[in-house]
Amino acid sequence: METPSSAETAGSRSAAGVTSAGAPIRIGQVVLTVRDMEAVSRFYQDVVGLRVLETGDAGCTLGAGATPLLELWRDPDARRDDPRSAGLFHTAFLLPSRADLAAWMTHAADGGVHVEGASDHLVSEAFYLSDPEGNGVEIYADRPSETWEKRDGMIAMATAQLDLASLAAASTGGWTGAPEGSIIGHVHLRVGALAGAESFYGGALGLDIACRYPGATFFGSGGYHHHIAANVWRSSGAQMRPAGTTGLAEVRLIANAGQMEAIRSRTALEPAVESAPDRLSRRDPWGTSIIVTSV
Repeated sequence: METPSSAETAGSRSAAGVTSAGAPIRIGQVVLTVRDMEAVSRFYQDVVGLRVLETGDAGCTLGAGATPLLELWRDPDARRDDPRSAGLFHTAFLLPSRADLAAWMTHAADGGVHVEGASDHLVSEAFYLSDPEGNGVEIYADRPSETWEKRDGMIAMATAQLDLASLAAASTGGWTGAPEGSIIGHVHLRVGALAGAESFYGGALGLDIACRYPGATFFGSGGYHHHIAANVWRSSGAQMRPAGTTGLAEVRLIANAGQMEAIRSRTALEPAVESAPDRLSRRDPWGTSIIVTSV
């Protein structure tokens, strides 16, 4: 998540059992365009703990267990992503438990991994880092949803200091790679304007606005704290994302049948990059490709 705000108080609690993976709309995969596929792939294997599921001349697919999560497209001639443009803020890898996050923390410390930040977000605990080409990465674990507080109907989140000692005490074993059940819990985007993000992600895609912060909006499905986040902290006023750059190429969402039909009906008059009964492709106001697949 990573926000510039302090903790909020709240007046109610979220329902028990809310998860990213159990939502009507959830993240399936993220696709990145990279110049040096070997270096970037090695980072996601050695640091994040993913395994290579498929590889070829054009790129590779990495995942946790047999589940594909990240696809890398090779383009050695791509221009470097500008962090002031629209694009990826970070891909957030959600581990199944707090014990898994504790094991990853020890793995990162033992391996000398450069961690850029560590935060307690009330709903989750998280670490932040970047891959070799500057793509942001979050490694996190959720707190039980019944502990998530709400205020004025929105989920209270914060950026507070992470209690590293408490997290370390939760460890029950060593790190052996991203465990089965690890997923991309959310994707955080850089956008040019929050109004446009709310119109597309909230209006067209039908995600709920779960939380608003100065300069950022968090969108979730099924009561989850966020599947998509959008901020203008460095990208305010950004225009269409230029083609042929490194960084975010696609965000792939998975929707249940009802949500798929609802998205299709709301976006019927918009130009479609691709449309099929079980697959729909749209671009957000900054050209980010959003692929929705039904299950």
